[in-house]
Amino acid sequence: MRIQTSDLSKTYEKKYIALENLTLDLSLNGIFSIIGRNGAGKTTFVRIMSTELMPTSGSGFINEMDVVSQAIEVRQQIAVVPQEARPLPWLTPLQTVSSYLMWRGYSYREANEKGKEALRELGLEGKESVKSRKLSGGQKRKLMVATVISSEAPIVFLDEPTTGLDYLSRKELWQLLSKMKKDRLIILTTHYLEEAEILGDQIMILDSGKLVDIGKIDDLRSKVKLPYVLKVYSDNFKIEDNELQVHPVSEKETFVYGSATKIYGLVPYLVTNKMKFTVEEASLSNIFEQYLGGEEGENEKEDW
Repeated sequence: MRIQTSDLSKTYEKKYIALENLTLDLSLNGIFSIIGRNGAGKTTFVRIMSTELMPTSGSGFINEMDVVSQAIEVRQQIAVVPQEARPLPWLTPLQTVSSYLMWRGYSYREANEKGKEALRELGLEGKESVKSRKLSGGQKRKLMVATVISSEAPIVFLDEPTTGLDYLSRKELWQLLSKMKKDRLIILTTHYLEEAEILGDQIMILDSGKLVDIGKIDDLRSKVKLPYVLKVYSDNFKIEDNELQVHPVSEKETFVYGSATKIYGLVPYLVTNKMKFTVEEASLSNIFEQYLGGEEGENEKEDW
């Protein structure tokens, strides 16, 4: 599967730039995670590439098809769960999924069989005949995901699909997405950096509508100055070094960020003084902070 953009831009109300000259060329069967602070342009990117929103300038292509001039052809190859998607309250989950599949061209029998299977995979088999208005917020979110995973669309857009789900439900969805990614491209936006790291075969970082970087987690990690994390569990650990970032978590726990040379250089001292510690590669959260200089959520603008 291939997704391309060339100087893709979107400006709202002639003043707010949601996307600015975004250019990428990605060929992938797997999961493409998109992260960024609120207002970074994640949702705008998804809406344009899924033919829901016109760009201000530039172009986008799905499998060589222009998302503007060939929108009808593009829609035949994609399935989308928008951020604001909600099921119709008077339909049951099975009716919701099966009607969606019949709209895509499946027979009534095929739609029902595929609908039941998708609901079962998402843990909603006991809710097939319950009116959607009686479902919890998390169950409604699962239902919307079930509509697209039940299709055979080669490219799936999921805009923050796990919002509102508890941790165990998110893990169940992660397992399902990992299983279904082999023969398709799943474009996933998320505020959960752990989710983006676990699932993403490729990860794109956006900030203020601009492309910050794109690559595998190891590629991104290799570009930051502090790719390792030392976690020390002792109340006697003290260190001052301009090439390290020291973050006391509590009186008995300290995190130290640095290069491999600097971090592993501290190990003999820790062993000699019988301090408990672990050394890990920087997580996507650590990498994200180093790229953008702050935690996600500092930007108060709405996501576009």
